[in-house]
Amino acid sequence: MQQGFPGQHTTTTTVNVGTTAVNPTIRLDTSYFKTLPGILKVVQVVLNLLGFICIISTVLRYNSREQWFNTVAMGGFWFTGIILCFYVFHIIEKFHKIPWLKIELVFCLIWTACNLLAASLVAGDARIDDALAAAAVFGFLAMVAYGIDAWLKFMAIKRGDIAQGERQVNQSGTTTIPAY
Repeated sequence: MQQGFPGQHTTTTTVNVGTTAVNPTIRLDTSYFKTLPGILKVVQVVLNLLGFICIISTVLRYNSREQWFNTVAMGGFWFTGIILCFYVFHIIEKFHKIPWLKIELVFCLIWTACNLLAASLVAGDARIDDALAAAAVFGFLAMVAYGIDAWLKFMAIKRGDIAQGERQVNQSGTTTIPAY
């Protein structure tokens, strides 16, 4: 009996056959607001705006901590608001070759960390003004919303989804190779 390779071995070859179905027409679709990603984006925009208003209404609005909070809040407000409009008008679907999910994942991860830092800094001054305490709460809630959104984006990328439209991936194939 000879040691070494068995009489045959099995090699598994995975073939990904995928189809992508997108409609490149720009159109208004308010049903996006009823989806979890749509609800999260609306919540993020509202929390960023409320936090910004709270900081603006306080006497400490010119301090560096509060300025940082406003930078984070307005950055999140504008980026998330624009992306929300892109989804509602199917601009994301029109330009489906752009890696939107990866862009959003990176943004959501960065904004989760930025909101944690900004809300923590403002919370340190919360004893001075109730508006700062409210802003800190809105900042921490925005952090949670961006964290959940980042998790959803990560899972969608892992599944091979596209941001808008449909992609179906079929995997198959096992090949048995005889010994020589």
